[in-house]
Amino acid sequence: MKKALRIGVASIAMAAVCTTGALFNLGQTNEGDLASPFIQTAVLRQGATGGEVKELQRRLKQWGYYSGSVDGIYGSKTVEAVKKFQRKNGLTVDGVAGISTYAALGMNDSVKVLENDKKQSNSNYTNSDLYLLAKCIYAEARGESYTGQVAVGAVIMNRVASSSFPNTISGVVYQKGAFTAVSDGQINLSPDKTAMNAAQDAMNGWDPTYGCLYYYNPAVATSSWIFGRKTITTIGKHVFAI
Repeated sequence: MKKALRIGVASIAMAAVCTTGALFNLGQTNEGDLASPFIQTAVLRQGATGGEVKELQRRLKQWGYYSGSVDGIYGSKTVEAVKKFQRKNGLTVDGVAGISTYAALGMNDSVKVLENDKKQSNSNYTNSDLYLLAKCIYAEARGESYTGQVAVGAVIMNRVASSSFPNTISGVVYQKGAFTAVSDGQINLSPDKTAMNAAQDAMNGWDPTYGCLYYYNPAVATSSWIFGRKTITTIGKHVFAI
C-alpha cells in the first residue's frame, strides 16, 4: 500500500457575507466587517495564526461568543470561545475548529477545502485501515483527551510514513511488541465515535505530536530504552518522543 501524502490543501477565498444552507444566518454585515482574502488551512487549533483565524474570531464575536481582539491569533480566548460555540450547538467540545465547527459557523469555503483535503488524504487508505486505527486509539488512549487520542493515531501514521517501520497501518499496529493493547487483547474492543473521529483527524494529517514516532506513560513504562528518547511534548498521561 502506498503511503498517503498528507499534505494540507491551501486555497484563497473571500469570506462569505451571507451564507445559505448554514445553521445560522449572519444577517446584515457592515462594509467595514468584510474579511479580506485569507489562506485556507486545515483544522485550526491553539497556536494557529492568519486570516482564517480572523474570520473565525469575527463570526464568533458577532454572535457573542468571543470578546477578544480579532487579531488572527488562535489563543486561549479563542479556544474558549470555540468551546462555548461547540457546546451550544451540540458539537464535540474540544476547542478545535474542524469541518463540523466550520459548517455550523457558515464558513462554507473552509468546509469545502477540508472535504477536498479529506478525499486526497484518504485516497490510499481503506475503511478497514480507518477502523483499525480507531481500534488502536480506543484501546491505547480512550481515557485521554480528544487531542491525546489524535496524538496516538498520529504516531501510528508517522510510523507508516517512516522507513524504520512497516509502511501499512496494520503492519505498524501488529508489529511484534509495538503496542500493549495488541499484547493484552484490548485491540479487539470496538472503538467509540470519539476514537473514530480521532482516527479520521490523524489520517487527515493532524499531528499534535509534531512528528513523533513513540509515546509512553511514564507512570507505568518499564523500558529504560524509551526513557532515553528525546521528548517533544506531553499530552495528558502520555509523553511523545522521537
